[in-house]
Amino acid sequence: MLKPGDKAPDFTLHGNGDATVSLAGFAPKKVVLYFYPKDDTPGCTTEALDFTRLMDEFDAAGTVVVGISKDSAKKHDKFCAKHGLGVILASDENSDTCERYGVWVEKNMYGRTYMGIERATFLIDGTGHIARIWPKVKVNGHAAEVLDAARAL
Repeated sequence: MLKPGDKAPDFTLHGNGDATVSLAGFAPKKVVLYFYPKDDTPGCTTEALDFTRLMDEFDAAGTVVVGISKDSAKKHDKFCAKHGLGVILASDENSDTCERYGVWVEKNMYGRTYMGIERATFLIDGTGHIARIWPKVKVNGHAAEVLDAARAL
């Protein structure tokens, strides 16, 4: 299990808009990685809109925001276009990055057990180390809390 102070696992993923997204490519900026279950669902849409609304403030704090789910880059493009999202979205279709960050977990809903992404956020400093982790995120107010932490870093 990752903890603050650990070196953040690097990754290279397909992003929205045909971009390639890698953690190393953002250095020396701070990076917010937020893992979410699925594009265009209520909680995930709210979270993406909240981060988008605060993008100018994250930019001013020298921080890049990247959302990661198992949805395809093409689906991310549709999600961004539909909601006017300004965050970078990356596709982890094979779950490799989710597994390395410990967010690919067994879940239980309505008595059914399945594997899925646990909503979690990681704040990574400019040297590539994890500064803070928010496990089992509750969406309301989360983006603002992450922004406050990024500013303080």
